[in-house]
Amino acid sequence: MSTKRDYYEILGVQKSASLDEIKKAYRELALRFHPDRVPHEQKKEAEEKFKEISEAYAVLSDAQKRALYDQYGHAGIDQRYAEEDIFKGADFGSIFKDMGDVGLGGGIFDEIFSDLGFDIFGTGRGRTSGGRRRGRDLQISVGITLEEAAAGTEKTITVPRYETCTTCSGTGAKPGTKKITCPQCRGSGRTVVSNGFFQLAQTCSRCSGQGAVISSPCPECHGEGRSKVTRKIKVKIPAGVDTDSNLRIRGEGESGSSSRGDLYVIIEVAPHPVFTRHGSDLLIEITISLAKAILGSEVEVATIDGKVSMKIPAGTQSGKIFRLKGKGLPDLHTKGVGDELVKVNVEIPSRLTAEQRRLIEEFAKSSGESVNSQDTFSDKIKKAFKSVFLLLA
Repeated sequence: MSTKRDYYEILGVQKSASLDEIKKAYRELALRFHPDRVPHEQKKEAEEKFKEISEAYAVLSDAQKRALYDQYGHAGIDQRYAEEDIFKGADFGSIFKDMGDVGLGGGIFDEIFSDLGFDIFGTGRGRTSGGRRRGRDLQISVGITLEEAAAGTEKTITVPRYETCTTCSGTGAKPGTKKITCPQCRGSGRTVVSNGFFQLAQTCSRCSGQGAVISSPCPECHGEGRSKVTRKIKVKIPAGVDTDSNLRIRGEGESGSSSRGDLYVIIEVAPHPVFTRHGSDLLIEITISLAKAILGSEVEVATIDGKVSMKIPAGTQSGKIFRLKGKGLPDLHTKGVGDELVKVNVEIPSRLTAEQRRLIEEFAKSSGESVNSQDTFSDKIKKAFKSVFLLLA
């Protein structure tokens, strides 16, 4: 009896699931369990899980294989297909074409799977062809101010990375020596495991798919062909970037045997003490006096590139928002410029002089408004005595 788990259970879908549902489930699981996206101590477990979900997808995404599986279970698949044949024809390309956008490198499935040591398509690509591999992508965060985000800036960042060893030129062998043919795989870079109905071509564990081994390792890189260095790289940050903006710098990742990876610079814009950002617009709050709000005035308002004069119309209400056109931030997508929104708060005096109070009361009276003045205790006593005298008169 097969000890394999049910393919539908592995992907977490129903037996009636459509192809689109199967693709969606597989993509989510593949992103979660890709060995490069888990802590080192979980890598081996992730490799097994990644292979398991990929096999389930390869069967369930193929109408013919899925029909066999639905009728006979694992026995129908194992008796008809070798393990590498299970993966043939599976549409991994359309699912993984955007993997570069989520930090998994080149976005090609056979490269991802070859990292686990399997040549599932029998193409001889990845590690099984001399170990030709693209270097790992790197990611680094850079903090900037809102003013720098508005104008654009250039930053020098420090990037620790692996580069081709200059002592051995990347061969891993001590200068003056050469690699020798691997005695385990005899130069093929692969070993074949056969068990009953299937054969599985696996990367040679002795030479890691290189087809050759090093008898005298390079003293600088200890046979790795790469060494850790720290580089200072200038990065041009365009105007209009926001927190989590992602800048891709091609070829500034780590060295690989075939090509370099890329460097992803993640932007973090620091909060501003005056402005609040809303996309490409900026919001600022100012406070004006009651007199200016009633009579109108002209005030100075801070913008991201200096102060400007703004007219306050007579009768401005507290909370009114004015728009300063083109005083916001550049928009990376439309190439336009946002606006500055100025929210006006009117300050109500907490204390008045006697003259100020008299004038406001007169204003209220002339407007036909009844104002209930707040008498002091002595005022109330005087009014009480006045009422008594009137009664006795």
